[in-house]
Amino acid sequence: MNLFTEIEELIINQIDDAKVTIHDLTGTGDHLGLTVISDRFDGKGLLDQHQMIMDILKEKFKENLHAVQIKTMTYQKAKDRNLLGE
Repeated sequence: MNLFTEIEELIINQIDDAKVTIHDLTGTGDHLGLTVISDRFDGKGLLDQHQMIMDILKEKFKENLHAVQIKTMTYQKAKDRNLLGE
């Protein structure tokens, strides 16, 4: 299983309605851009949303992940931004 798949599964296992998109920011596989869409973010501030993701990924940072750029939003916000491909 590759790192992208592992990260996606980690997030989905903790946030069951999450839609996760991952991009390699540097070509090295250890600096990633994550977009996570979930209604579990509803009513939470941006810092709390990002902390949810960082808590899920903390073990990956000990292993083979160096940096992540995180974007989080609810499904409604993603729909408003035409990010759901509907």
